[in-house]
Amino acid sequence: MHGEVFEAQVRELEREWEGDPRWAGIRRDYTAEDVVRLRGSVRVEHTLARLGAERLWSLLHTQDRVQTFGALTGAQAVQMIRAGLPAIYVSGWQVAADANLAGQTYPDQSLYPSNSVPALVRRLNQALLRADQIEWSEGRVERQWLAPIVADAEAGFGGPVHAFELMKAMIEAGAAGVHFEDQLAAEKKCGHMGGKVLVPTAQFIRTLNAARLAADVLGVPTLLIARTDALSAPLLTSDVDPRDAAFLTGERTREGYFTVRGGLDAAIARSLAYAPYADLLWFETSTPDLGQARAYADAIHEQFPGKLLAYNCSPSFNWERNLDPAAIARFQDELAALGYAFQFITLAGWHLLNLHTFELARRYAGEGMPAYVELQHKEFDLEADGYTATRHQREAGVSYFDRVLLAVTSGQAATAALAGSTEAEQFGRPDAPRVPAD
Repeated sequence: MHGEVFEAQVRELEREWEGDPRWAGIRRDYTAEDVVRLRGSVRVEHTLARLGAERLWSLLHTQDRVQTFGALTGAQAVQMIRAGLPAIYVSGWQVAADANLAGQTYPDQSLYPSNSVPALVRRLNQALLRADQIEWSEGRVERQWLAPIVADAEAGFGGPVHAFELMKAMIEAGAAGVHFEDQLAAEKKCGHMGGKVLVPTAQFIRTLNAARLAADVLGVPTLLIARTDALSAPLLTSDVDPRDAAFLTGERTREGYFTVRGGLDAAIARSLAYAPYADLLWFETSTPDLGQARAYADAIHEQFPGKLLAYNCSPSFNWERNLDPAAIARFQDELAALGYAFQFITLAGWHLLNLHTFELARRYAGEGMPAYVELQHKEFDLEADGYTATRHQREAGVSYFDRVLLAVTSGQAATAALAGSTEAEQFGRPDAPRVPAD
């Protein structure tokens, strides 16, 4: 029986890879038999990751671009979707700085525990699920709350087996897409730092293979994004891959690394090698340079027509120093026309929290309550546009759990929380669950 089931699953997977347009142009350096052998006899359904991946794939093919920014908290993710963003990004930089499981403040150098990003992905999905449950319980669902989440896997935190396990953790947390970068995990740096060390092209392809294998084993069409830091990385671990030879300088550092000439040609060469293994390609840039973006896109699309591209509209750029206001305003439209389908501001969540917290703290320290009341006025004004967090008790799910209480007590509970609360009396809650009088 085992042999028959095994062979049937192998044939089914082979047919899917061959016939499903989702896998057109995607290369795997392993077989369907390898995948089925690693799956085990029990198939666990990863609903959030599957729905997110399918929706993200659809958005990337039906909209001129999907644009978003990095979320740092569950509440922030909810507000992003309520305001109309179609997807959410989870930045490893933000996790390092303020959302890692070590409880530390770190620079973006892979210092945090490797399960930290999956933990934040899970937290964001839980917040979105709660928002959906609240609206559903109130008899209305006004938007698709389970937005696809694209998460940062850094350089994979080690070799292929580390990448395999990290990808699995991302999917189990509900990520729709995951990106890996071609730096050495042990020396990983933010793309806008110095001292970056690349791994050989072939080594990074093994990382991409490992990540795709993990998604196949779990049975989820997770989008895989391949990022290269070759534009500005000066170092390479080894000269073993002939594809890297053209960029070697012949020098070595005291650590034993090979020095290389970075630049656009290096980024293009690596991305062309990665293209068959990835769903989207991303080259990390140092400035918002449309000419550079066009040259990269043209080179990729000459060999891989229609290949989806991603672009980091980074907060590390001084945008006004590099572009005038008119160029900034049209920048994303022009990127989209070049095929940059996923555009994101990596660290916007971190900057938002810092800026607005500083503003309120400074004013509150000097003015007292008028400073907070002005913030509250802004919340009231935004309610006409769909903002609901003014009523923070409802936003956190009090009405939902009141309904739980009323359900288990057949509507006879005297301890429901929202009715009679300060929020209900002063902010109004017409859709709060009613507690029958005794």
